[in-house]
Amino acid sequence: MADDIEELADGVSEEAKTRLVETVEDLRQSNAALRAETEMFERFIRRQEAKDDSALSDGLGGIFQDMGMCQGRKARLAQEKHRLTMEQKCDVAEREHDTMREELQHLKESSERQLHSHQATMEEAEIRLSEVKKASYEFDRDVAKVIREKKGGMMDAEKVIRYIEDRIKAKDALVEKLRLKNGALRVQKRKLELQLKQKEEVGEARHHVDFQQLKIKNTQYLQQIDVLNQDLLRLKLLAGSTQQILHCLHKNKLQQLINESKLLSNEIASRDDVVAKMEEEKRQAEHECAEAEVVNAQLKRQLESFSVPPLLDYIKAKSVHGELEQTVRSWERKVVLAEMALRNHTKMLEKIQLQVSGVADLSQ
Repeated sequence: MADDIEELADGVSEEAKTRLVETVEDLRQSNAALRAETEMFERFIRRQEAKDDSALSDGLGGIFQDMGMCQGRKARLAQEKHRLTMEQKCDVAEREHDTMREELQHLKESSERQLHSHQATMEEAEIRLSEVKKASYEFDRDVAKVIREKKGGMMDAEKVIRYIEDRIKAKDALVEKLRLKNGALRVQKRKLELQLKQKEEVGEARHHVDFQQLKIKNTQYLQQIDVLNQDLLRLKLLAGSTQQILHCLHKNKLQQLINESKLLSNEIASRDDVVAKMEEEKRQAEHECAEAEVVNAQLKRQLESFSVPPLLDYIKAKSVHGELEQTVRSWERKVVLAEMALRNHTKMLEKIQLQVSGVADLSQ
């Protein structure tokens, strides 16, 4: 079979091949046109079938009357082949063109509304971001920087609370201002709607472009009202959450700091009593040490001015000297112990002072 086709192809001249190729190309283009025309007719029929019965009878009835069909068209369609005239095809194409133009117009309007909505959302996000940055800068400038420099305690917490309360009052004022502005926009909207209704009632004709401009303005006003309502709701939620934080978090924190301050004050008072007792013991040890040094000096002077006494006196003096040396050694041990106790008390006093200063820093 393949050999026969090759032999047949060899037998055809080049001119015949060229005409055959041109014929195939023409048929391909004609099929493409017919396919597009068929798709257009199918869309038209589907759109007509989607309508109600009355619209179907009114719409398709007129079309089929223009085609020259009567009530027995279904029976005759099986027997005869009817073709649409060029005028009928143009009528269907014109209707499809109008329908597609309306759909394109609706799509354009919907896209413009979405574009305006996205632009409004972006503007709102930029405004909120700038407000957050401004609030952060003002808080750092008015509160955080002052607290870091002064390192205060209760006064700093009160300053933070006062700053937040001022911010809440400012937000409440802004909410009231936006509420009034929202009300004014609603009144303006009602006035415009009333004017439009009155002009429609008196039969004043407006151009299509003017009507589209009014629709765009109305959409913009509605978007502004929605944005203001969202801002109002957001500010109310912010005010409520801030007030709740003030009554819960900061109040509990302040009460906790007050309790810790009382405990630290009691501990500091008890440590002060211990330090006072240790100072008293230190003074007493110093006094005893001074007395022992005086006695020791007297004994040394007596030893230096000593002359050899008689044997009996020497024995008595030796005995007394031994007792005095024992007394001196006892006092020297007492002095050493007193000095050790003094050093221990001094170290303990320094530790207590460090603890007191640490507690004071924590309370701040």
